[in-house]
Amino acid sequence: MTKILIADDHGVVREGLKRIIAKAPDLVVAGEAETGEETLEKALTLGCDMVLLDITMPGRNGFDVMRELRSRKPELRILMLSMHPEEQYAVRALRAGASGYLNKDSAPQELMAAIQKVALGGRYISSSLAETIILNVGTNVEESPHESLSDREYQVLCMIGSGKAVKQIADELMLGAKTISTYRQRILEKMKMSGNAELIRYAILNRLVD
Repeated sequence: MTKILIADDHGVVREGLKRIIAKAPDLVVAGEAETGEETLEKALTLGCDMVLLDITMPGRNGFDVMRELRSRKPELRILMLSMHPEEQYAVRALRAGASGYLNKDSAPQELMAAIQKVALGGRYISSSLAETIILNVGTNVEESPHESLSDREYQVLCMIGSGKAVKQIADELMLGAKTISTYRQRILEKMKMSGNAELIRYAILNRLVD
């Protein structure tokens, strides 16, 4: 029996995932978490085998949580779930140690297939993501300016790219506006850009926004 922790700040999403998982006799939901801190606590204390982990959560984001779990409980299997398109976060998530990545809009059958594969110790990527990875083989993907950003900086870049203001980003990530402004300044410096207009244009051209 595989014990699963569902980590998502939306109750409706958690309920939907529980209903899908309940249909499998070899899977059981061991617990739920709404924030990054709660996810860490429960993942380390509930004896779960697998975490369905959202990227965007209050407090510590999914990448922060995953990196700590990888260091403290490396045998734990993590399937990243996100509302963001694969082009934005999938490859970054897999590089960081996720066992798979799936968009929340995926059909229940695909979600179950992904959970089952990861539960058995495998890795899951969609057919469209596999095709993207194959097409990028031999290209200089690593040299893209945004690849130098930390996970949090990358998240802020994507939010700026979608037209969100500093205060709105701060509210959504439950961080101070000053902190977001600091991230923004680091992004501009690392990417050698002068302002939001350039960041937005870059994000659109590189398909980092919906």
